[in-house]
Amino acid sequence: MEALKLSTPILYLFLLVLLYNNVIIHRTLADGVTPEEAKQLRDEVREMFYHAFDGYMEHAFPLDELRPLSCGGEDSLGGYALTLIDSLDTLALLGDRERFTTSIDWIGKNLRFDINKTVSVFETTIRVLGGLLSAHLIANDYATGMKISMYDNQLLNLAEDLARRLLPAFDTPTGIPFGSVNLLHGVDEHESKITSTAGGGTLTLEFGVLSRLTDDPIFEQVTKNAVRGLWARRSKLNLVGAHINIFTGEWTQKDAGIGTSIDSFYEYLLKAYLLFGDEEYLFIFQEAYAAAMQYLYNDPWYVEVNMDSAALVWPLFNSLQAFWPGLQVLAGDIDPAIRTHTAFFSVWRRYGFTPEGFNLATLSVQHGQKSYPLRPELMESTYWLYKATRDPRYLDAGRDMVASLQYGARCPCGYCHISDVEFQKQEDHMESFFLAETIKYLWLLFDLAVGPDNLVENGPYKYIFSTEGHLLPATPQISLVREHCLYLGAFCKGGDKQEPHASNVSNQETNDSWLYGSSGGFTSDHTFSNMIPTSGFIKGFCPGLTHGQKFGISYQVPTDTTHEKEPTTTNQSSDNDSGNKNYRDSFQESGEGGSKSDPPAEE
Repeated sequence: MEALKLSTPILYLFLLVLLYNNVIIHRTLADGVTPEEAKQLRDEVREMFYHAFDGYMEHAFPLDELRPLSCGGEDSLGGYALTLIDSLDTLALLGDRERFTTSIDWIGKNLRFDINKTVSVFETTIRVLGGLLSAHLIANDYATGMKISMYDNQLLNLAEDLARRLLPAFDTPTGIPFGSVNLLHGVDEHESKITSTAGGGTLTLEFGVLSRLTDDPIFEQVTKNAVRGLWARRSKLNLVGAHINIFTGEWTQKDAGIGTSIDSFYEYLLKAYLLFGDEEYLFIFQEAYAAAMQYLYNDPWYVEVNMDSAALVWPLFNSLQAFWPGLQVLAGDIDPAIRTHTAFFSVWRRYGFTPEGFNLATLSVQHGQKSYPLRPELMESTYWLYKATRDPRYLDAGRDMVASLQYGARCPCGYCHISDVEFQKQEDHMESFFLAETIKYLWLLFDLAVGPDNLVENGPYKYIFSTEGHLLPATPQISLVREHCLYLGAFCKGGDKQEPHASNVSNQETNDSWLYGSSGGFTSDHTFSNMIPTSGFIKGFCPGLTHGQKFGISYQVPTDTTHEKEPTTTNQSSDNDSGNKNYRDSFQESGEGGSKSDPPAEE
């Protein structure tokens, strides 16, 4: 079925209006960022970080988040110094050894998760679990330049304890987790059975890294089964909806898009492959990405459609879509990324920020979606496109973003949400991701322009950024621990080395040439479809097989809702080991075909 395109007289009128209103921004040569200005902007972004971080530590710590307008604090997620945890690897990136060390020392001595709090599985995973793991990997490794001499795996121990308290959420017939879980008692009795696709499918990086660091496969298995549970219920067009019933497998919202409620599902498919080398994630990403580009892409914008029919639902740009060009850089699909970033940035230039929703039919802010909560996605894509192309237009874009934040969002003790982008109205709230992501990507952008001096660009590893911007290094322990190593001399579980095999293509060599090019920079002269290898790199890869044939995942049909399983509760012991045994037993032997409790496949 052909995707519904906006290539109608309405689209042409739309583009004409954009041009006349100077919404689409073209590259300007006379107003570029000079090397000296890039250095000044990098230093200004550093000052922005400390203005907000110091404001949090002075006025809000140990509460979760800062109220930057009133100089107070609030517990927004779980009551465990969320902003500090989320900021740890940014401190390391900035080279602030003193505050990085002091913060880890405080967390190791004071943070506990045996609390009677019901928390979001998704937010807790990407912000807290990811923050702890990233900081642990930095603090525990001399090669990062931030090794803490007295560090004794305190953050890793906390991360494992937290993840075990999240495991009860995965005890569902589909393998897709509940959206929330109580850290002390497990899943609440009346917890909703509806969750978002992003919420269920954006856990693989953090849980997978934890499995590699602890040698306990349960964390990686449950999150991989969640991805399989979602993908098995995709439409015949290879599209996924926004919300699903985790017990019946029925889609409760069938709007398919790349933004709200779905965005990071796509992101983690590719990044899980890049970090772990698991070709199943790449296979799913290839199919999902191709479907998104066929049915959702209306050059240069993306729309929302019905997942079954591809009928247009919303001609809407929402701010969470802005991560997509950055993901396309990682996939090697540069040209559409450039065009889409230009379109998205035009909205920023129009208002000074990106509203949560911009209606492409009316060319106005979507009603009820006028806010800008300091989101990082556009900065993220700007950084990746500059890294890939070194085009100075992205430095110009970064300068405009810094100016907007400084002029419109800076508050006495930090940076404020903008509740209405049209009137630049401030709101007394600062999400932790402002320090974990927004500032981080801006700083990396200008540091790259000056001549990078940071562990991401100059360190010993390639880093994958989590959806919260946390740094996850492709160390041998994380990326090459496989039952069957991919190439001669690889780091293998148990310390053994792989014997020679028939393939003469090494994993590292192919990975470098495919994604990074011989010069170390991202390639920009090939499309994604032309860059996927069909032999050598992926052992056993066969383009003729469908995902279901290769991995045993077939389409699933919703189960009878009259026999829904009720959520269970657990009374976990202090070490949480006994509260996990049945989850380990349930998933240990699940194999390649998904969760044991999946409903039967459609005939």
